[in-house]
Amino acid sequence: MYGVLLGTLGKSLIGEGAGGRSGRLGCRRGRGSGWPCARGGGAVDGTTQQVHDLLREKSRRFQGCSAKPTAAVVDAQSVKASANVAGAGQGIDAGKKIKGRKRHLITDTLGLVLAVLVTAANVHDTTRGKLLLDDLAAALPSVTKVWADGGYQNSIFNHGARLGIDVEVVQRPRTKGFEPLPKRWVIERTFGWLMQHRRLARDCEALPQRLRAMTHWAMANKMSRELTGESAPTWRIETGIPLTSA
Repeated sequence: MYGVLLGTLGKSLIGEGAGGRSGRLGCRRGRGSGWPCARGGGAVDGTTQQVHDLLREKSRRFQGCSAKPTAAVVDAQSVKASANVAGAGQGIDAGKKIKGRKRHLITDTLGLVLAVLVTAANVHDTTRGKLLLDDLAAALPSVTKVWADGGYQNSIFNHGARLGIDVEVVQRPRTKGFEPLPKRWVIERTFGWLMQHRRLARDCEALPQRLRAMTHWAMANKMSRELTGESAPTWRIETGIPLTSA
């Protein structure tokens, strides 16, 4: 969790808290043991997603909703990549003029993540949107409605219909000036939550599955704080770092 919130600084704090070098050696020796620290934070064996999904169900109940959602929102966000990301794993999002990777998300109507995929930034939203719908239908068959923006092509609507999911485009208002789009503003807020974490504001992960795991950890951090009633991460209080208003 430290690593998601603070990036490189978080790694240093973990090392100090675990006895510095000994803490890092513990994870190295644990390779092949099945522990999350030895296997990329649980990204390989699904531990991270299991923890995230359990917290999502508890968070939904905490906010007065059923554990299983029935409606969702799909969108994608491009982020710049660091030198750690191989050139073959990057792309250029011509519309946003960003070179890096793209996070494809499906969230529920509360903004909690239901499915996530990571690709190069030049991959079209529709291409991975179909795979997201496949994952959503397999994991949460209760979802029968998905809202999307106008950037998605007709093929995703037909694909959703074959899965029993009604995909609807949220039209932009014709009035001038800024106006939150009905339904779709929820996932835009989720992107804002993710960008508050240093490990997600810029893609520093060599492997795309690591970025996917960091997305789950960021949302787990957000949900656990809501469930425990914390207004700020506890590491700020424990380490003496002064609190700042958001």
